[in-house]
Amino acid sequence: MEQKNEILELSFDFALAIIEFSEVLENKKKYVISRQLLKSGTSIGANIREAQNAHSRNDFISKCVIAMKEADETEYWLLLCEKSPNYPNPEELLLKILSIKKLLSKIISSSIKNRKNEK
Repeated sequence: MEQKNEILELSFDFALAIIEFSEVLENKKKYVISRQLLKSGTSIGANIREAQNAHSRNDFISKCVIAMKEADETEYWLLLCEKSPNYPNPEELLLKILSIKKLLSKIISSSIKNRKNEK
């Protein structure tokens, strides 16, 4: 039986939601933010997925840190949408990215702790 990987599932579902939101932005001719969001928002899950095949704990941590940076960038673009009067409200996406960032933070900190315990 395959074990559930919460961060993989959250990031994949988030990427699908980002694709939908980017399409809404494209329809409203908000091309620049749409493309930035599409790149950073889908990159989170891609980096997390890549981390699953890391060659070492350090490689795993590095890929998770990259995913966190992409999450931060995505949150920035979503906050711009939230504060801009001519953009759709990304309230639900902001809640999702916060959950992803919290979980990623826990994964990174516990991986760093475990790395130190190995030495």
